[in-house]
Amino acid sequence: MKTNSTNLFWTSYADLMTALFIVMLALFILSYKLFQDRQGELEVLASQYQKIQEIEAALSALEGEYFRFDSLNKRHELNIDIAFKSGKSEIAPAYYDKLQQAGKTLTNTIKNIRTDQQVKYMVVIEGMAARYTNERDLWKNQSESERDFTYRLSYERALALYKFWENNGVTFDRNTFEVIIAGSGFFGAGRYTGTSEARNKRFLIQVIPKIGTLDKGKP
Repeated sequence: MKTNSTNLFWTSYADLMTALFIVMLALFILSYKLFQDRQGELEVLASQYQKIQEIEAALSALEGEYFRFDSLNKRHELNIDIAFKSGKSEIAPAYYDKLQQAGKTLTNTIKNIRTDQQVKYMVVIEGMAARYTNERDLWKNQSESERDFTYRLSYERALALYKFWENNGVTFDRNTFEVIIAGSGFFGAGRYTGTSEARNKRFLIQVIPKIGTLDKGKP
């Protein structure tokens, strides 16, 4: 009787150890697979990051007569001082030639970037507006209705630039570009202040490379 009990114990113990071994083996295989998958994801991300760094370096070719790079905010801005009439979004004819050349410089620079990966470019055209500096009008800078007006105004300025480019042979191929029109009104990063406030009547251009595809939306 004692022998049978002992045999039963060792049989059960062996079965238990076998089951535990199988569980541990399964967990090891699963962990190894997850590690391999994670390692693969990290390698892809590292490759994409390196490619974006290379593209951003290539975009330095924009810098020159028509664009300057804001190193603090990591973006480009038009190197053309546009003087809008107060409260207006129309671009004066005096700036047409330079703006057209700037647009061609932008699109040609991006088209000439060679890469072995599928890269799209999000181009953000941001219009801005100057705050009131005349003492009698300072209250308008705190007025909600005035702030709303400058949001619309700065957006319309950005839209005016996009339409000007569109009507003058500067095209943004949808297979390469996604264009975002924006207006930051009195706000936005990297504004001029003090006696240079009037220089905020300007455009900012942000070029954001994206590895992969951009959702074009439904036709």
